[in-house]
Amino acid sequence: MAESSAAKSSSKLDAETNATAPSSHHDKQDGDVAPAVNASGHTQELNRNFSLLSLAGIGLIVGNVWPGVGGSILVSIFNGGPPGVLYEFLAVSVFYWNVAASLCELASAIPSSAGVYHWASVIPGQRWGRSIGFFAGWWNYLAWVMGAASMSAIFGNTVVQMYAVTHPDFVAEAWHVFVVYVLFTWVACASVCLANRAMPVLNDFGAFAIVIFFIITIVVVAVVPGLDGNAGHASNAFVWSEWVNSLGYPDGFVFVMGMLNGAYCVGPLDAVTHMAEEIPNPERNVPIALMLQVVIGFITGFSFLVTILYSINDYDALFTSSYPIAEIYRQATGSRSGAAGLLAMIMILIGLTVVGLYITCGRTLWALARDGATPFPKRLSHVNEKLEVPVLTTIISAVLVTILGAIYVGSTTAFNAFVGTFTLLSSSSYVACILPHLLTGRKNITYGPFRLPGIVGYIVNGISCAYLIVWPIMYCFPFSLPTSAQSMNYASLIWGGLTIFVALFWFFKARKGYQGPITSGGALFGVEFGS
Repeated sequence: MAESSAAKSSSKLDAETNATAPSSHHDKQDGDVAPAVNASGHTQELNRNFSLLSLAGIGLIVGNVWPGVGGSILVSIFNGGPPGVLYEFLAVSVFYWNVAASLCELASAIPSSAGVYHWASVIPGQRWGRSIGFFAGWWNYLAWVMGAASMSAIFGNTVVQMYAVTHPDFVAEAWHVFVVYVLFTWVACASVCLANRAMPVLNDFGAFAIVIFFIITIVVVAVVPGLDGNAGHASNAFVWSEWVNSLGYPDGFVFVMGMLNGAYCVGPLDAVTHMAEEIPNPERNVPIALMLQVVIGFITGFSFLVTILYSINDYDALFTSSYPIAEIYRQATGSRSGAAGLLAMIMILIGLTVVGLYITCGRTLWALARDGATPFPKRLSHVNEKLEVPVLTTIISAVLVTILGAIYVGSTTAFNAFVGTFTLLSSSSYVACILPHLLTGRKNITYGPFRLPGIVGYIVNGISCAYLIVWPIMYCFPFSLPTSAQSMNYASLIWGGLTIFVALFWFFKARKGYQGPITSGGALFGVEFGS
């Protein structure tokens, strides 16, 4: 809507909120005479404990690009070999730069913890906003749950393989990973619920650790293979030009499908937006933190990939290893202890990622609940005043992740089908806010400090939508041909099932009483974001 319309809506909401919003002791300054209302249109309930550094830390550790691409490199190395890994990562990064810029613009305009759910609710207008925003919010939340389950599995695999790499006779089984998975799921959940005030410090540490560990890793992996007695580095041709296609698809299609691994690692872009109500000046700081996440993630991710690919001296051994990054580290260092040491750094960073994911999951479900978009909204929207965190929504997220972990023990194929929907679900939620923004002429928000100028905005939004709509369809194809029940890609089936579940909840319950966000930007109630 135009600025005048937004101002009228905000004024009307101010009056309504002043009369009905519950009082809160949070985030008040001396002299306050009424509860603070933030850009979400709700009473400010969460303290602004996070700094720009700690917010950027959340983005970096939740994105966790270079440990993520290392932990899942077997998936991408099938799609073209080493050159495929590198060029596919480059290509998908370019697309996500456009998506990130599109989200930065919206985050600057409406710095709400609801994130894409809020933007998708107000940008399409009153007629369609309620339903589009509802689906966007649930797609977004479910994506984060799948992300938490996936990273918990990678954490469990890393811990188990740290032991396995130093004990050659040990045979890792699914239940070993599950035990670590469940234990750390609840450690991470408890940390977020019970130590909220320590989270900014933990994320400050994470921001430094992801850079320091990266430097240590690439120095070791780049230098040690060239020392006397080691096998040496791979050839330039092996890394940059020896394309390998064994999947049964044409080369071009293999390249497109291979972008999925990069999308999984660089695609978690909106984590920082869900902390908008816990940082001063969110209309400025959230876009900065998001851009730092993208830039640092790309530099470290691409450099890490180049380095580890040059350290491979037995390519075939990767395909017989249950955890290829462990084998790459072993080949690079020529030592099982050295490989375990490098894996320990990945373990620490992925552990921080899981903690960050519970921060994000809890806030995302809480933001849905306070607008009545969940079952039992009064309970789920409650913020524990002593702990200063939405405890119940964080615990529910951990329960869902635990259930997914139980699936892992029964069938890794079924588990991978569920967590494989992360990219589909997150892409759907991004489209739900960026496409309406483009189709409405980019006029339905009150812009903040970060705004894409003129035609640039249309181009960036257009590229983002084209990628987010077309490429996820490609990611739903079977991983190779011919396919079987074991190798089939069930991501589209799971996405469809989850979407049907959300649709049933919408039609039979939520659509009758659910209002959804209505503010379209700007500070409310005379509250400065930086206060």
